[in-house]
Amino acid sequence: MSIRKSSLLFPRTSNWVGVGALGAALLATTALPSLADEALADLVESVSPSVVTIIAEQKSSPVQARDQDFDFKGHPFGEFFERFGGPEGFQMPDRGPGQGLGSGFVLDEDGYIVTNHHVVDNASSVTVRLSDNRSYEAEVVGTDALTDIAVLKIDAGEDLQAVRLGDSDVIRVGEDVVAIGNPFGLSSTVTTGIVSAKGRNISEGPYAEFIQTDAAINKGNSGGPLFNMEGEVIGVNSAIYSPSGGSVGLGFAVTSNIVEHITADLRDDGQVSRGWLGVSIQNVSPQLAAALGIDETSGALVSDVVDGSPADGTLQQGDVILSFNDEAIDSSSDLPILVGTTKVGSDSVLTVLRDGKEQKIEVTIGQHRSAEAQIDNIADDKVEGTSLGVTVAPLTESTRTEMGMSETVDGVVVTELQPESPAAKAGLQRGDVIVRIGNQDTVTPDALKAALESEKTDPALLLINRGGNQIFVAVEIA
Repeated sequence: MSIRKSSLLFPRTSNWVGVGALGAALLATTALPSLADEALADLVESVSPSVVTIIAEQKSSPVQARDQDFDFKGHPFGEFFERFGGPEGFQMPDRGPGQGLGSGFVLDEDGYIVTNHHVVDNASSVTVRLSDNRSYEAEVVGTDALTDIAVLKIDAGEDLQAVRLGDSDVIRVGEDVVAIGNPFGLSSTVTTGIVSAKGRNISEGPYAEFIQTDAAINKGNSGGPLFNMEGEVIGVNSAIYSPSGGSVGLGFAVTSNIVEHITADLRDDGQVSRGWLGVSIQNVSPQLAAALGIDETSGALVSDVVDGSPADGTLQQGDVILSFNDEAIDSSSDLPILVGTTKVGSDSVLTVLRDGKEQKIEVTIGQHRSAEAQIDNIADDKVEGTSLGVTVAPLTESTRTEMGMSETVDGVVVTELQPESPAAKAGLQRGDVIVRIGNQDTVTPDALKAALESEKTDPALLLINRGGNQIFVAVEIA
């Protein structure tokens, strides 16, 4: 089972199931609507005009029939190719252009639209279709892969109906919620449920926090709003946990308070200005608490301090950060979110447990360096992978912290790409982490070289991590 993004290329085959005579009879006995039903219908009617469909066009690309990951359904020899692969040199017709579908909502009347980063990532063009079926070409104002949020802009020639962002901190587990989106291209689909949990961390990066809901969220709901019963957006639907790809009642939405911060930054200059402290942290386990001589297992244990960072000279290895600007740190995952949404250059106060005593420490929050700056700061322990045309470096703990990379990710960081190299042509970027080639892990530069030397498949299948999201890339080996 796995976490799956809820956007999807529109399905080629239908999976409709008839309700049957018995089902029709049961539907006919539905009770009359209650006052609660009327209130829900009023809410849906009032906010639905603000929910939009996102159509992301991908450039067409030929597909080699010997690529075993290709879906051969619909081809006359599809079953044969699925089992044995296509003949050497055979080329399937172009895919497309591909068309990815997602959801979004109007953030303000001027035409700013919110959706997910993964809905529009690498799109050659993006179209926004309003609830009344009017369509407009959209400008991608900016995206943030670390929180999976994107802001688009359309010019509809008139004011649009916008939604309000609510306060996701005050919602309670058990509250009713409503999701509206376009699952499988079925626009303006409404599902209901409750807040199942708050503060979920689903390994999508250190700066995203999720609301869990049992409202049905499926492929195509990505980027759509999750409403409270006041008609306020409290989250942006982003992912589902599912063994099959369909909804099993485990949906996740980026909290509205994070969305508010990220969208404001993106609208300002197309980029996110993210606060930075410069520490590696971990949870305080019962065993660590005993070793440290403390009673509580809350807080964030400082395991390393980055040289030259805002924390350098103020925080120490072994410090336990208990609060940040009076916000309690229950686990280590709380701290990056609080720091990341703090204004760069502002003075912040940390409550720290050091040598068994609590003390207040003031730190001036720095600017989280861009991917380019982070990569340039990587140590010179580099090994060239000439078959790919890249230069890589180890993913050290300090590098992992600076890049905001989860500690569960292992691999090597791409620091340079040769122009017109196989890696560059395949779309690799500086800052990508190469996790695996074929079925071989690439946890060190030497492991990458060994994997390349033993790789017999051309193109080679690379698993990379980009901004916290793992994707496969096929690269022709030179």
